[in-house]
Amino acid sequence: MHITIRKPLLLFALPMIISATSKGQNANPDNRMSQYKAEAGNTVFNKDLKQTAPVSGFPYVLITGVKFKDCDQGVLTEQELSNLYRLSDSVYANVTAHVKNIMAGTFTYQCERMEYYYLEDTAGIRERLITLFQKHFNTYEPNITIKDDKNWDAYLKFLYPNEETLEYTQNEKILMALEQQGDKPEKERRVDHWILFTTEKDMDCFIPYATDQHFKVAEKVKNRLRISRVDRITLPVISKITTELKKEAKKCNGVYDGWETAVIK
Repeated sequence: MHITIRKPLLLFALPMIISATSKGQNANPDNRMSQYKAEAGNTVFNKDLKQTAPVSGFPYVLITGVKFKDCDQGVLTEQELSNLYRLSDSVYANVTAHVKNIMAGTFTYQCERMEYYYLEDTAGIRERLITLFQKHFNTYEPNITIKDDKNWDAYLKFLYPNEETLEYTQNEKILMALEQQGDKPEKERRVDHWILFTTEKDMDCFIPYATDQHFKVAEKVKNRLRISRVDRITLPVISKITTELKKEAKKCNGVYDGWETAVIK
């Protein structure tokens, strides 16, 4: 079996179980896991906001949520997960009814789930949330933080991962898809990589680097270059390869467009 992974599919190649509410607040979410001390932290972020952030007219960030009581090593029980969905939907409904907002994402760590909203205005929002928590979720201790963030640092510097983290996460999803087909990533095999260029001159700029790294030029079709090399595709190995190819392609005005390989059992 031959698995083709192209860039438009990278972020959503697999279904994901994410900590989001049932209202679909985040139209195009992505999910990543990070390790913080002894436990895993989970971040869900709206990746489409990266194209427009900071959004004019939404200079305030609201960070709110609670610490859940019934969880084991950061994992919520089924009942607490139900409470999380109910609380999240309630917060979203209250915030949206009161002020124009953009939900940027969530961060969950040590049984505490924080939601990040960017607001047009802050008047009255704290009081509404205090009332909500006291009336419907009074067994939890709420956290409500509202502050100026016109540069959207909370989103750009905390929720949204850097390029290397994104590359690592995307490759991890691809490997999960391959392993579901019985692939053994530690086995060497031919791996093809695609790079897009605007001009032939830009493509010719990149090729010497590729050949110096022992890649073979497999195909040149208009503005697309396909190169290949025999490699293992364990996560550290393939992530290092794709990160370097992306960086070198950029030097020649190129865009790395993904990789493909066959399932090796």
